[in-house]
Amino acid sequence: MLGEGRTQSDTTPLLGKHKQQHHPIIRFHSSPSACSHSISSPLFLEMAAAISSSPTSRRFVFLGIDVGTGSARAGLFDVHGKLLGSASSPIQIWKEGDCIEQSSTDIWHAVCSAVKSACSHANVEGEEVKGIGFAATCSLVAVDADGSPVTVSWSGDSRRNIIVWMDHRAVKQAEKINSGNSPVLQYCGGSVSPEMQPPKLLWVKENLQESWSMAFRWMDLSDWLSYRATGDDTRSLCTTVCKWTYLGHAHMHQMNERDSRDMEACGWDDDFWEEIGLGDLIEGHHAKIGRSVAFPGHALGSGLTPAAAKELGLVVGTPVGTSLIDAHAGGVGVMESLPEKEDDNEAICRRMVLVCGTSTCHMAVSRDKLFIPGVWGPFWSAMIPEYWLTEGGQSATGALLDYMIENHVASPRLANHAASQKTSVFLLLNNMLESMMRERRSPFVAALTEDTHVLPDFHGNRSPVADPKAKGVVFGLTLDRSEQQLARLYLATVQGIAYGTRHIVEHCNANGHKIDTLLACGGLSKNPLFIQEHADIIGCPIILPRESESVLLGAAILGAVAAKKYTCVSEAMKALNAAGQVIHPSTDPRVKKYHDAKYRIFRELYEQQLSQRSIMAQALA
Repeated sequence: MLGEGRTQSDTTPLLGKHKQQHHPIIRFHSSPSACSHSISSPLFLEMAAAISSSPTSRRFVFLGIDVGTGSARAGLFDVHGKLLGSASSPIQIWKEGDCIEQSSTDIWHAVCSAVKSACSHANVEGEEVKGIGFAATCSLVAVDADGSPVTVSWSGDSRRNIIVWMDHRAVKQAEKINSGNSPVLQYCGGSVSPEMQPPKLLWVKENLQESWSMAFRWMDLSDWLSYRATGDDTRSLCTTVCKWTYLGHAHMHQMNERDSRDMEACGWDDDFWEEIGLGDLIEGHHAKIGRSVAFPGHALGSGLTPAAAKELGLVVGTPVGTSLIDAHAGGVGVMESLPEKEDDNEAICRRMVLVCGTSTCHMAVSRDKLFIPGVWGPFWSAMIPEYWLTEGGQSATGALLDYMIENHVASPRLANHAASQKTSVFLLLNNMLESMMRERRSPFVAALTEDTHVLPDFHGNRSPVADPKAKGVVFGLTLDRSEQQLARLYLATVQGIAYGTRHIVEHCNANGHKIDTLLACGGLSKNPLFIQEHADIIGCPIILPRESESVLLGAAILGAVAAKKYTCVSEAMKALNAAGQVIHPSTDPRVKKYHDAKYRIFRELYEQQLSQRSIMAQALA
């Protein structure tokens, strides 16, 4: 995660003093309690096993693999979408200012460790795994003609061949691209983000010419994982459409083809690449960025190669589905998780999925393409076949909560209290807020922040104002250094994040969507305070899935489709998604009135920032 309060050098891995390794420290738990683990990416290997009652029987098992910001995870699911077991293994990450980097070699080792550990502790044999799917952050991977890493780092360290999704080195390149008039920009909400791949590619060409010349393939991380597993470098419509400006709707006529993995990549806009100075990527039928594309879940190559099968402890030829970005896998893993199944095919268009982790992604689909300023998309078939995807987002949510807590003077004391009580910091804070409400006779917990307001744009605003230069704001600070003050700041930050989601939902509905139900997954969704505040602030019920590992389930669904267990992703979603708890908004009118007032202040904080930015720009002109 991002932060200023680290004692180690910013050039060292963010794992700090933890020696990088991929050996398990095993933890078993029968059910995921609401706040039993950190809301950010784990820095240790964590095991979760709900082992079937007949572990020695031959089963049809589907494997989902998810590479997040801080760990690689593997989850095994049965034909009912029930989690049999999961494991995670840490991955290395380096930060130098706006540059954030990882290693594909390190990530693959972590993936192999997580898969072997999950299979071992769930008593699943390699032959039982019938299909595999990969999901990952939308990070950019560079490899040479032999598949070896090509550095993307100022350091020249060849291990560091991945520009991490949250890296903001390419802000100027994004501005340059957005100053043009390319029609592809209308499918990105009107502008590309520095978190997308074209600005990052342009940055490498302008700053690391040797690496630019050496790179033979530029790939999204999830596509690279599938390539590493199968030897097939076919790209996913999800990654190319959402992060590379590929126009997926060029393939509308191919929806009914039985085998789409050989689709020629006809959705690249060559004029766009020429205009931004990356015309060399057009060469060889776009060989470096993708000559062929496929719908998510379609089987790649001949399945696992002998080398990959040996490294993973699985069987040669096991089908591997075309990949998804991790947030989109969360959407696939949760979007049909309803208490009661609906026959109305349009009902899915009234839902939005919140995939809440280090960042939060907001996923909604529609039958018609909706152009929404400041919100990514519309992306055709990028998540669910034949639907247009709208993708909002907040670049720092779990990372922001960690930052707020860890950089407060009371944080060490709070961490010691949590350790002595064998609980999490977040559960301790939630309980502290309940006590403070009673002691102060506050009408409800949310009212504890009447004097504290947070604008959560500490890593820019991805949606809906699409301002990477936006800054975070904390209003209402005093000299109070207590744990109680930290609790209020934590609550105000949760609320600020929820107001940001409300802004995204309102903006989408004002531009054609009709969202009235939210579904949530990811680490933050395990925090009951986080979910209840979102329900109260947005005014929508929030459905939590039966299985807490929705991203892993979404990835496993890709494997199930590749294995021909289901004919398509939509069919698999309806079969394997299942609802858990439903969180309803408060019915107390005072709560709504309170949040309406705070939301008004939330919106004003950004407007004031724009005014102040203008004043200072004039002063320095």
